[in-house]
Amino acid sequence: MSIARVAFFAAALLGAAAVSAFSSAGSGKVALSIAVDGAIGPASTRQLEEALDTAARRDAAVLILQLDTPGGLVTSMREMIADILASPVPVIGYVAPSGGHAASAGTYILYATHVAAMAPGTNLGAATPVELGGLPSLPGGEKDKDQKDATGQPAGDAMMAKVTNDAVALIRSLAEMRGRNGDWGEKAVREAASLSANAALQEHVIDFVARDTTELLQLADGRTVEVAGRKEVLATKGLPVETLEPGWFIRLLAVITDPNTAVILMLVGVYGIVFEFTSPGAVAPGVIGTICLVLGLYALNLLPINYTGLALMLLGVAFLIVEAFNPTVVLGLGGVAAFLLGSAMLLKVEGPGFAMSWAVIGPAAALTLGLALLTGTYVWAARKNPPRVGGEAMRGLPVEILDWQGGEGHVLALGERWRAKAGEPMQPGDRVEVIDVSDLVLTVRRRDAGNNGAIK
Repeated sequence: MSIARVAFFAAALLGAAAVSAFSSAGSGKVALSIAVDGAIGPASTRQLEEALDTAARRDAAVLILQLDTPGGLVTSMREMIADILASPVPVIGYVAPSGGHAASAGTYILYATHVAAMAPGTNLGAATPVELGGLPSLPGGEKDKDQKDATGQPAGDAMMAKVTNDAVALIRSLAEMRGRNGDWGEKAVREAASLSANAALQEHVIDFVARDTTELLQLADGRTVEVAGRKEVLATKGLPVETLEPGWFIRLLAVITDPNTAVILMLVGVYGIVFEFTSPGAVAPGVIGTICLVLGLYALNLLPINYTGLALMLLGVAFLIVEAFNPTVVLGLGGVAAFLLGSAMLLKVEGPGFAMSWAVIGPAAALTLGLALLTGTYVWAARKNPPRVGGEAMRGLPVEILDWQGGEGHVLALGERWRAKAGEPMQPGDRVEVIDVSDLVLTVRRRDAGNNGAIK
C-alpha cells in the first residue's frame, strides 16, 4: 500500500472521528433548572408546566426545581404534584439557597420529587393545612362550640379534621412512592413540625445535602429513580446547568393573581368604565378600565374564589355608583357593608401569600365611599343651581331695545339680535329683562327703576 493511500485513509479516519466527536458534543445532555421563589400559586404552576414541557422537548437529563417558599394555595400545589408525578423527565427538588425554606405546600412538593435535597442552612415542614377561608372568626379566635356535626364534634373541628386527614393521606402516599419517611411527614401535617437540612437527612426525609448545583448533580449521579412507571439510572455528574427564567406572562400572573391586586384591578376597571359612560369621548378611561377589569376577572378565575363573595363586592360597588348619582345615606352604607362582606368571603381557601388584606380592602372601601360622596355632592349642587344653557338660562337676562313698533321689536341679547314682544310700550335704547322664551321670541319687560332709571 502506498504512502499516499495510507495518508488518505488516516485523514478519513480522523475526519470521521472528529465528526463523531462533534455530534456527540452537540447532542450532550443538559440539566435544566427553575427557581420557585415565593408563594405557590397559579404562576408557579404555569412555570413548572412550561419547564417540564421544555425539558421533555429537549430531552434533558433532569429538571432541578429550586424551592424557597412559605407555602401557598393547595389547589396549585396539587397541580404541581400531578405534573411532577407524570413527568417523563426526572425532577430533583432542591431547597435553596441557604436561609431558604420549603414550608407548607413546599414540603409536599419536595416529597413528590424524584430526588430531594437541601442546601445547608435551610429548613422544611410546618405543613399543617391552614387554607380554610370564609368569614372572619369571632373576636379572640373563638368558634361557636354549640354547632355540632354528625359525630358530635364541633363543626369547625370536624371540617379541620377532614382537611388534615386528607393532607396526611397525600403526604404519606408521596412518601411511600419515593421511599421517604412517611411518619415524619404526618408529624409535619398534624403538629406543624419542621426540620433543618441535616435533621431532614437523618430522618430520611431527603436524599442528601448539597452546597450548590454542582455538588447536587454529583450526589444525584447513579441513583435509580422511577420516572413515569419505568426505572431510570441518573447520569448527572458534570452536566451543564441551564436556568430557565420565567417569561413575561408568568411574571404578570405572579402579580395579578394576588387577590388584593385582582380586587384593585376590578375597582379601577369598574370606575374607568363608569367614567367613560358619564363623559363620552374621553376614551382613555374606557380603554384602561376595560383592560383592568378583564385582567382582574381573569386573575380571579384562576383563584379558588367564592362567587357569593364576588357578587356581594360587585353589588356593593353598584350601590356606591348609584349613591354617587342619587345621594342617599342607605345606599352608601349598604354598598360599603356589601363590599366589606364580599371581600371577607371572596376566597374559598387561603394560604401564605394568598389572603385578603384588610390594609388594602379597608382603604379601598373608604376611597370608594369617598368618591361616591364627593360625586354625589357635586350632583346635588348641580341640581340646586339654576340652568346655564337653553331658554331657561335666558330668564332674567338684561337686554337692550334696538327698535320697537307697537308691541314688537328687536333686542340685543348675548351679542345677538332677537325678536321680542312686550305688553307695554318700549323705546330704542331702553334696558329691559327677559321673562320668557317661546319659539325664539323673547318676552321682555321693563327692569326696576333702581337698575336702569326707567319707570315701569
